[in-house]
Amino acid sequence: MEERRHTSSHYEKELKEIKNSLIYLGALTEKAIKGAMKSLSDRDSELARKVIKDDDAIDRLDSDLEERCIKILALRQPTAIDLRFITTAIKITGHLERIGDMTVNIAEKAIQLNEVPQLKPYIDLPRMTDLVGAMIKDSLDSFIAGDLKLAEKVRQTEQVIDDLNEQIFRELLTFMMEDSKSIHRALLIMQISKNMERIADHAKGISDMVTYMVTGECVRHQTCPLAE
Repeated sequence: MEERRHTSSHYEKELKEIKNSLIYLGALTEKAIKGAMKSLSDRDSELARKVIKDDDAIDRLDSDLEERCIKILALRQPTAIDLRFITTAIKITGHLERIGDMTVNIAEKAIQLNEVPQLKPYIDLPRMTDLVGAMIKDSLDSFIAGDLKLAEKVRQTEQVIDDLNEQIFRELLTFMMEDSKSIHRALLIMQISKNMERIADHAKGISDMVTYMVTGECVRHQTCPLAE
């Protein structure tokens, strides 16, 4: 009897550690996004290089989290909600790792843009950064709390990001049509905006996984990690 209580307590500790590590991984990706955008707005290429270097920590934590989740699946053989929790956690680490990769791409583009005269004031991109950062935080908070309303909020915010990306695209297209010398810079900014839009997609993907974890219902077929 005592052994069963000890095992259960240890199992709960393992699940809690997974939650805490996911929160930390999310915080690292939020910090990276803000750093990459600050490196652009402040024309600080050294900061951009730091963002690129720090992605190694995100990759390591992603691998560690996935290994721990797989170990729990193999040794604990969880069922029902715990099984959905672990499989959802594995999917979320993948989303966060890819967000880290896109942040590196933004930092690389920032370095290139910092070496040439600024094409236009950066107004919409910082706004996208704030919204995307909030999406990542809200999606992870919804995962920890099993909060479907917060998950839905993330899905609704994604449309705002899509609209901003389209607005930036149209504005930059005008720049390119008026001055061919602006094409290279405009394309780099477009790529940054597109990466922000893709990061928002991943945040939405996390919120979709939360719906799956809580209800067992796949919001989108491709978000299902396990057949019911």
